[in-house]
This record gives sequence, structure tokens and C-alpha cells, in this order.
Amino acid sequence: MEEAEILLCEDTRIAKKLLHLLVERHGLRHHIRTFISLHSHNESETLQSFDPSFFDRNVVYMSDAGMPCISDPGALLVAYCQEHGIDYTVLPGPSAFSTAYAASGFLSPHFIFYGFLPHKGKAREYALQALLHERFPVILYEAPHRLQRLLDELERTVPDRPLFAAKEITKKHERFFKGTAAMLKSEITGPLLKGEWVVILEAAPSAAGVSEISADDIERLDLPPRQKAKLLAKATGKSVKECYEMLLKSDG
Repeated sequence: MEEAEILLCEDTRIAKKLLHLLVERHGLRHHIRTFISLHSHNESETLQSFDPSFFDRNVVYMSDAGMPCISDPGALLVAYCQEHGIDYTVLPGPSAFSTAYAASGFLSPHFIFYGFLPHKGKAREYALQALLHERFPVILYEAPHRLQRLLDELERTVPDRPLFAAKEITKKHERFFKGTAAMLKSEITGPLLKGEWVVILEAAPSAAGVSEISADDIERLDLPPRQKAKLLAKATGKSVKECYEMLLKSDG
């Protein structure tokens, strides 16, 4: 950072405040005079406007919070560097999902990081239904204004499934919650809803190949055949192809 000449960042105002804290608290000496906004809505367009020679100088990318490329911008910048033979490195930063999993108490050595669910509609319903059948814990990110909705959805579909929710990891108002969706709904109310959340779903129960939602339940869902076949495959242990062909026959 001390050698950087240009800072690419999600929000120039936040980046300047973070740099000020580093200067004030840790004595950082930097020579950054150029701040360029590079976020999820302009990343592609901004990179296309650069000539590769732009990176002959020392350029740093910094996200507002969390780890670039993990549910944050940055992946297109990495791809740009690879495409144009530009040397780059990554400095590990805070990553909320790994910290949350370590704090969750779930014992599986494997997990699935999904990030943000689709915000609404059938896309959200399909994604959540599929994740509820995973045989490993699933890690989600959720915004404060959608957390209550997610808990409502989980209470309705998997009322007995243990969940872990972590708020504002590593920050002043960090809080951990564990229990069913109904328990978390009763605890996380009012001002507690504010902040960024990580929610971890315990793996789907699997006893002799029987899933929490039966194959008959899945067949009755109003889903496209291919999506339904994927869920049936997870529930029955059969291949997606077998389930898809079975659905076509039953429809015929």
C-alpha cells in the first residue's frame, strides 16, 4: 500500500476514510493521489476503458469490506490482468464466511459457500429448495432488510433445521446466534437486524438415503422438470438423468 500510486476501490469516499484510519492509527505512509471507483455496476466498463499500460504503475484494488472476489467485485480485474499478462498478487483479507463457519460449531470438515441468494421470485425459491437438500452445511450471505424474510422461508420449509447466524463479523457489534429459524426470529429483532449477516444451514439429514422432504413432496412442487430432477437426485441418490426421464414418463 505504501508504494501504491493509484487505488481502485468500490467507493472512493469509504476508501479515503479507511486510509485515513490506517494513517492515524498505524502510521501508514502512502503516496496515493488517484482514486478510481471500480464496483459491481461499472467494473466491466471501467476495465475496458483502461489501456494495459495503465498498470505499469503500482495499482491497488481495495473493497469496502470483506475479501475481493468473494461476493465482492474484483474477479473481472483478475481476469483482465491474466488476459494482458499483468503481474498481480493477492493479499489475504477478512473473509466473513470462513470466520463464521469456525464460530458455528458445525462439525463437518466440508461446507458449501453460496453467497447471496437471488433477491426474489422463482429464482430465489428454486435456489433455496436446492440448497436445503445439500449434504454439507451451506453458507449464505444476507442483507439486513432480507434477513427476516430468509428466516420466515426457513421456518416454513425446514422448521427443525439448526441454523447459525453471525452479524457484523470482527466489528464492534458482532453477535452470534444459533437455533431453529423460529428461535432466531424471536432473538433477532429491531436494531439487532441492522448489519451484514452470514447464515449457515446445517446439512440436510441423510439416513439411508431418506431426505427431510420426500420424493413425493418434490414431485408435487411446481418446478420445471430439470430443476425437479436435480432435487429428486439429491433426495433419492439416483442420477439427474434417471430422475428427469422418470418425470417425463410420468407426465406422459
